[in-house]
Amino acid sequence: MLCHIYRSSRKIDTYLYLLDKDDFSGVPADLLRLFGMPEYSFSFDLTEERKLAREDASEVLKNLEASGYHLQLQDDMLVEQLLALKGLN
Repeated sequence: MLCHIYRSSRKIDTYLYLLDKDDFSGVPADLLRLFGMPEYSFSFDLTEERKLAREDASEVLKNLEASGYHLQLQDDMLVEQLLALKGLN
């Protein structure tokens, strides 16, 4: 599955994976507001076998198929912040 990666202009090490390049219509407005202006990074073909640095490929694929996006948060995010943002997913 081809996916497109955008980095957050506000949050270090926070990325948004999209199925359709530049199509943010499926991403909740509150999440985009917190994320800031998305900055395109790169695109790649994602498979379940692919090793990702910080994410589980099967979880990313599941979120992309269900919602059209996946949010990767920075490692040092507070648990409360993570739960609040994941609630938007």
